Amino acid sequence: MDTRKLGSTGPNVSQIGLGAMGMSDFYGPADRSESIATIHAALDAGITLIDTGDFYGMGHNEMLIGEALKSRSRDNVQISVKFGALRDRNYGFLGYDSRPAAVKNFAAYSLQRLGVDHIDIYRPARLDPNVPIEDTVGAIADMIKAGWIRHIGLSEVGSDTIRRAHAVHPIADLQIEYSLISRGIEDDILKTCRELGIGITAYGVLARGLISGHWSKDRSGAKDFRALSPRFQAGNIDANLALADRLRGIAEEIGASPAQVAIAWVAAQGNDIVPLVGARRRERLTEALGALDVRLTEAQLAALAEAFPPGVAAGGRYSEEQLRHMDSEKPATAS
Repeated sequence: MDTRKLGSTGPNVSQIGLGAMGMSDFYGPADRSESIATIHAALDAGITLIDTGDFYGMGHNEMLIGEALKSRSRDNVQISVKFGALRDRNYGFLGYDSRPAAVKNFAAYSLQRLGVDHIDIYRPARLDPNVPIEDTVGAIADMIKAGWIRHIGLSEVGSDTIRRAHAVHPIADLQIEYSLISRGIEDDILKTCRELGIGITAYGVLARGLISGHWSKDRSGAKDFRALSPRFQAGNIDANLALADRLRGIAEEIGASPAQVAIAWVAAQGNDIVPLVGARRRERLTEALGALDVRLTEAQLAALAEAFPPGVAAGGRYSEEQLRHMDSEKPATAS
């Protein structure tokens, strides 16, 4: 497993990371023993970066990771944690809280659930509109001095916020959606990160399974948030599955699976980009690891770029209500 450095100040991590969200939340039931086996298989394969959120399963995901890491060396793992999302008893969302006191409280709880003495990368899940980003980053910087946190990351924020945060303390990476059919960061955000020496951890590289080659219209269950996702809705899903078929055809010519080509394409966009794969089972992890053996030629990269131009997907990546509150979707001001 090769490594990539997250920005100019971040840690060296495996060239792909494991996103653990689906082991606890959002995609329907998951098998606990299989989840732990998958985490172990990822570590055995050389994956060192595990991404979670304190609100994934309302703490369940952190405890699951903590259990999986009990038998492993902490020195060989980088844990990335998102915080700030508020939820109710029915798993609904109530907003975000990034006040300095709340940030330090969230971190203390995460350290306890994970069973570790430090978190490698700590990041607000979204921008809290009521708290200046400078205050939030300053609170995390205090915890770096205290030894609780090693690096600061951001998630789904735009260029203006990135610059303001980075002026307070160096930012290691921005976690944001990036895939063949979600290429919005190419407009401005990616340029800003590269200018400032900030890495990208890309989630949604398979568009939540949509372009994985395994999705069908009867897959979304009652507890699967894709049932409410615009790209999986009637009126959009058929067009998007046609894109998946397009990828399948290109992948057959390359001699890889659609998922492997999709992951390899993201990884090929720069050595400062680390794809996160959300495998919940060992078989999906094994397939994702096969992307490391896919070496896309310039001609193949050009063919993929032509087949999947920016804006090709039908429907937004989140609902309109959610997008209105996402800082990454707001146009940058002239600098």
